[in-house]
Amino acid sequence: MPVRRRLATLLAALAVLLPVGGCGTLPGSDDPPRSLRVWLMRGSLSEGLTAAVVRDYERSNPGVEVEVAVQDWSGIGDKVAEALASDDPPDVIEVGNTQVARYVAEGGVRNLTNWVYDLGGDYWIPGLKEPGKIGGFQYGVPFYAANRVVIYRKDLFERAGITEPPADREEWIEATDRLDRPGQQGIYLPGRNWYVLAGFVWDEGGDLAVERSGRWSGALHTPEALRGMEFYRELHSHGAGPADADEAEPDQREVFAAGEVAQIIDVPGAAELITETNPGLTGRLGFFPVPGKREGEPGAVFTGGSVLIVPERTDAWDPAYAFVKLLTGEKWQRKLARTMSVVPNSTELVGELRGDPGTAAMAEGSRNGHATPNSPRWGELEADNPVKDYQTAVLRGADPATAARETSEEITEILGGRRDRGD
Repeated sequence: MPVRRRLATLLAALAVLLPVGGCGTLPGSDDPPRSLRVWLMRGSLSEGLTAAVVRDYERSNPGVEVEVAVQDWSGIGDKVAEALASDDPPDVIEVGNTQVARYVAEGGVRNLTNWVYDLGGDYWIPGLKEPGKIGGFQYGVPFYAANRVVIYRKDLFERAGITEPPADREEWIEATDRLDRPGQQGIYLPGRNWYVLAGFVWDEGGDLAVERSGRWSGALHTPEALRGMEFYRELHSHGAGPADADEAEPDQREVFAAGEVAQIIDVPGAAELITETNPGLTGRLGFFPVPGKREGEPGAVFTGGSVLIVPERTDAWDPAYAFVKLLTGEKWQRKLARTMSVVPNSTELVGELRGDPGTAAMAEGSRNGHATPNSPRWGELEADNPVKDYQTAVLRGADPATAARETSEEITEILGGRRDRGD
């Protein structure tokens, strides 16, 4: 057989074997459209953005129809776990970045390690990449992130002679001390804001818990973690934040809006809620990343956000992967950042946020983002968090080393499954 004829025969065979567009359906064929079921969380994408993503995907993947089901965060953990264990799960699921360890431990999540490079994993921000990696394997693909910044009153800073945001922790303490005066708080920092404490602990090289040989144990008693608590106590002393309250009760945004408070630590979107409560603060609020120990380096912050997972039992792997790649790729990450004011999943896209001061500060802080310890039982700990009790105890005068060791023991018991804090 001539070479040209053999080549034509081979190409014809390949055309039969390989799906067009990776979707398994030939355009124009009589096959019914294939359905791709996607679960997204409420608030992650606007309705308009969701519709636009679906249109873009379906144009590029003929023969596939996307069905998006919007889920509520309340009770989502058990709902996702049940879906992963079923024989008919959704094909793509958005989950919180701190939830991945639980789902992987319970089973049903596809290992995506072989596709990390193709998905741009070399540039993923660490606060989303690391919690999606369990046992050295990547299961979660970073979707978007958010983290806390310092929201401050520009007028109070100017009144105190502070002309620019502090460049490091030392300057931050000095500025906060100058801002703390009769009738005015230098900062409102509630005593039980454990996310903020975690950042200071990470800055010192410590952690809340560590894993050794598959066993998790509390680490608040280490010298590094104790230094983080000492900085928290020092910063807290320059305001009137209650030792026994967190940021939600009372709502720190309402406290900030109602009084002479120079700073709070919150996500940038809180500024809009603050000015809605007190329109007199419109135009008076500024933002800067939580300062780090070294000049010009942002402090460590907890990175919240979402990742996308693919169930092992999906019968639509190729369409599911194509959807994940589209939504987490550069085109839609740029649109997501501009439209939803969140941090995109790539360090290469931080520049997209320069026009929004609050989100730009958040993106800068995300360079030093961290996630909570990657234990499958971390959600159980957060349900009745002993770290908060530790903070209150220290701020009320308890010996930090003793209180930290007792709390580390509690953390070890919870993460080891040896204690039910509901009893």
